Amino acid sequence: MNDTKIEVIVGIFVLIGIAALTYLAVKLGKLEVIGSSHQRHIQAEFDSVAGLKAGSTVEIAGVQVGQVKGISLHGERALVTLALKPDVKIYGDAIASIKTRGLIGDKYVAITPGGSDKELPPGAKIRDTESGIDLESVIGEFIHGNVK
Repeated sequence: MNDTKIEVIVGIFVLIGIAALTYLAVKLGKLEVIGSSHQRHIQAEFDSVAGLKAGSTVEIAGVQVGQVKGISLHGERALVTLALKPDVKIYGDAIASIKTRGLIGDKYVAITPGGSDKELPPGAKIRDTESGIDLESVIGEFIHGNVK
């Protein structure tokens, strides 16, 4: 009888531990299990997205408002799909830029939302984009004396 009680208590602790690990894996992995269908998708085309990955953050004024959902090739340019929170307003003259956190940090997309009267509908494309600086090519040009 006493052994059964200990086994039940140990079983409960094991289940609580598994639930806690699952919660941490979802939160730390930045997975969207609940509420992912309530996002707006906006697209942007860049000349180069070197270093940008799916899951990278999307920020406005330093505040995370979404994440990069996917990157694909569209002709000779990279097409980036951004999943944004539904309450974020992006206007027709918005600018999407690829930025680097720190000197050799992660890449992310920074959006200047714009100020025109026309808000971009879901699925629309941001026209003005700025590709990130490819640090390797800049260092290579500097080393080989090709700096202009």
